[in-house]
Amino acid sequence: MVQDADVIILGAGAAGIAAARRLSGAGLSVTILEALPRSGGRAYTSLAAGLRLDLGCGWLHSADRNPWTEIAVEAGLSVDRSPPAWGTQFRNLGFSPPEQQAARGAYAAWYQRISERSPESDSASDALEDGEWTGYIEALSGFTSGDGLERISVRDYLSYDEASSHIDYRIREGYGTLVSSAIPAKAELFLATPVEAVSVADRKVGLTTAFGTINAERVVVTCSTNILAGDTIRWPSGLDPWRNAAASLPLGYNEKLFLEVSGSSPFEAKTLVLGDPRDARTGAYYIRPFGWPVIECFLGGASAKEAVDAGPDIAFAGAIGELAHLFGFEVRNNLRPLVCSNWTSTPSVGGAYSHALPGQSDARRQLARSFDGRIFFAGEATDPRDFSTAHGAFQSGLRAADEVLSSVHA
Repeated sequence: MVQDADVIILGAGAAGIAAARRLSGAGLSVTILEALPRSGGRAYTSLAAGLRLDLGCGWLHSADRNPWTEIAVEAGLSVDRSPPAWGTQFRNLGFSPPEQQAARGAYAAWYQRISERSPESDSASDALEDGEWTGYIEALSGFTSGDGLERISVRDYLSYDEASSHIDYRIREGYGTLVSSAIPAKAELFLATPVEAVSVADRKVGLTTAFGTINAERVVVTCSTNILAGDTIRWPSGLDPWRNAAASLPLGYNEKLFLEVSGSSPFEAKTLVLGDPRDARTGAYYIRPFGWPVIECFLGGASAKEAVDAGPDIAFAGAIGELAHLFGFEVRNNLRPLVCSNWTSTPSVGGAYSHALPGQSDARRQLARSFDGRIFFAGEATDPRDFSTAHGAFQSGLRAADEVLSSVHA
């Protein structure tokens, strides 16, 4: 039976775990309620074919200042610091060196335009110029933001990119394994316990679940923006400004597929290819990460939405088709569908990570404000620089916990 607590945290992802670590260490009773039957949130390591495969976040971005890097080392996990294969095309397949130079030049010109002459609309698509490589730029937007450029705030896009150190590491045991293992022993964790309603009365916050109503003096909300803005949970009307801010920071479409590689094949370890660099719907294929016999397929924006709408069988077939086009028809015999994500259709998540709609980048600051000294907000969408990352979520959890502690001391 879930008992009342000093602080209840909604969500056992990176933000909720960070808040729990800080608050339980300060002597408060802390309860974490998680809708999923597992912890980690959008950090999820799936065991398939004897391998630990990250179906959610998989890279320690800005790893030189990412707090998860130190936590991983302290936990004895294996941190792979070798340079990633980003920005390469294995053997220039389907993407000749002159074409790569032209595509990167087109992206650099677009980036310069948004940096120096940001459109009044704040829409990233308004800085596009018609050309052969528009699809390439839109594909990159899909991978990084999960949506089309017409729905991306330039100011938001630039604030993330300028904050990034562009240093990426990986965890051999899985990012999801790392996040889940960081839950503090002093915090009570209840899995498969979705919250149905939140109410505020008599200086208490009530959380309605299938197991009854739980009360706390303070609550830290770390659920995704799509959940906060949606109707999965009934929220008090006083939170309408926060829900409106969340609606301005929707989750994008990003999904992953893993293909198992068997037999003798041309797939070399730790290499990467884009399926069709001219197509905004292309996939990006990280070949044999850690030397494992798998191909990690990244889908973003239009390609991820199509995968969700059409289903996994069509998505796997599309990925195998793009790889066969580059490597030869015969590689179809070497590839087998293994496992895939479905973040968009996960009821307690509803998508990948947040991006600000044009003109709405300030919504992140609104969302990070506390309500009445009793409800506090954390999660990647509330971090002004490192949104869409597990370390941004972690930092936001610490920030929210500090706000809770300040209110307690006051």
